[in-house]
Amino acid sequence: MATINEIQDEIIEEFSELDDWMDRYQMLIDLGSGLTPLSDQYKTEENLIDGCQSRVWVRCELMDGRMHLTAESDALIVKGIVALLLRVLSDQRPEDVLHADLYFIERIGLREHLSPTRSNGLLAMIRQIKTYAKDIVDNGAGADNSGAVGTA
Repeated sequence: MATINEIQDEIIEEFSELDDWMDRYQMLIDLGSGLTPLSDQYKTEENLIDGCQSRVWVRCELMDGRMHLTAESDALIVKGIVALLLRVLSDQRPEDVLHADLYFIERIGLREHLSPTRSNGLLAMIRQIKTYAKDIVDNGAGADNSGAVGTA
């Protein structure tokens, strides 16, 4: 399994092949369209990210000691951002997620090309995923019987 930094480096390389930001936005939209839809049963207030202008749900399950993340958004570009975050952080160890430096966001120029509301939403998504990781680390397992990690 690839590490968080190895996956980030892959993303940086993929985005570096595109000079035009319109192409990069299209890549985000394409990534988002490939995201597996989140089941309606998980589109709950507990999984809804506070601080996003669009609606974004992120769910975390602890599976074999790794955080399995699923998510969805109702906005095309945000859905692509979600897909990138899941690619980097899903199926990683909670300790690694908690201490991850998500440098790919800066290096691909994503933060500077997002509107303030989307940038705030990105930070809120990262904060929630790291909260899931912290809850797991602090609680030893942090999962209920279904394997779903509760929100803080």
